[in-house]
Amino acid sequence: MLIQHRVSKLVNAIGFATVLLAGNTLAAPAQCEKVRFTDPGWSDISSTNALASTVLEGLGYSTEVSTLAVPIGFEGMKGNEIDVFLGNWMPAQQKFIDKYATSGVIEVVGENLIGAKFTLAVPRYAYDAGVKDFSDLAEFGEKFRKRIYGIEAGAPANQLLQEMIDSEDFGLAKWRLVESGEQGVMSQVKREIKRQKFIVFLGWEPHPMNSNFDMAYLTGGDKYFGANFGGATIQTVTRKGYREECRNVGKLLTNLKFTLEMENQMMGFIMDDEQSPAEAAQKYLKKNPKVLGNWLVDVTTIDGSDGLSAVRKHLGL
Repeated sequence: MLIQHRVSKLVNAIGFATVLLAGNTLAAPAQCEKVRFTDPGWSDISSTNALASTVLEGLGYSTEVSTLAVPIGFEGMKGNEIDVFLGNWMPAQQKFIDKYATSGVIEVVGENLIGAKFTLAVPRYAYDAGVKDFSDLAEFGEKFRKRIYGIEAGAPANQLLQEMIDSEDFGLAKWRLVESGEQGVMSQVKREIKRQKFIVFLGWEPHPMNSNFDMAYLTGGDKYFGANFGGATIQTVTRKGYREECRNVGKLLTNLKFTLEMENQMMGFIMDDEQSPAEAAQKYLKKNPKVLGNWLVDVTTIDGSDGLSAVRKHLGL
């Protein structure tokens, strides 16, 4: 009886230790409880950050989004101040991958969007008038006031455009790059189209501009933006070691895949309906809950419970 009693105590102790070990395995490390995103101030990245944040909050995590220019965001990941960037446009931002991923200070999780485009665009009436290619711009220089509208200062795309001007490609030597935030350039495009004036600007998809404006993308920019109108893929990147350190969040980041239609809808909610990114994400996920199934495969709550049911409950589904 004494031996049986001791064996029973040993079994109970092992069982208790196993429970503790399991709990420690399932619970998120303290440094993983808050997920820190960077956002260059682009509505597509605001949209994807909001979708990811809404899901993470449903899983019990807190999130923080810092609005930082692309170069500063990469430095933030290098300095362990930022965890995740959902908006690395490739090949336009290849130089950041060359600088940071090659040296091992950030890690590429994978592609989260395919089929994007990113190059110069004009209103349809300018296209119909003969501005169909980068090489056509110089001929209509006076109509364009020799200006190209880019995005915010420091953006890689602006650097490409400035390089194009400085190298005098396409006869654009005396042209000027106008740097402006996304909202600023879209307002300028809207004003010029209303007056039927010529304007050439950096366009991209996904973005509501593609449905809000009758516009056309220019051919001929492959040297700077790549083939197929700057055909792009968007990557998820993290600070070094993040997926190993925060495995559950890392699994979610690996699973997160977006579509052009999804992001166009999200950006429409934000820009046209004037909803906050958080409101837009709630609205989209409530209307399209099926996306959660793929995103939450093998993903749990912060304390190890079923992830899908927790997020559905968080959304009131």
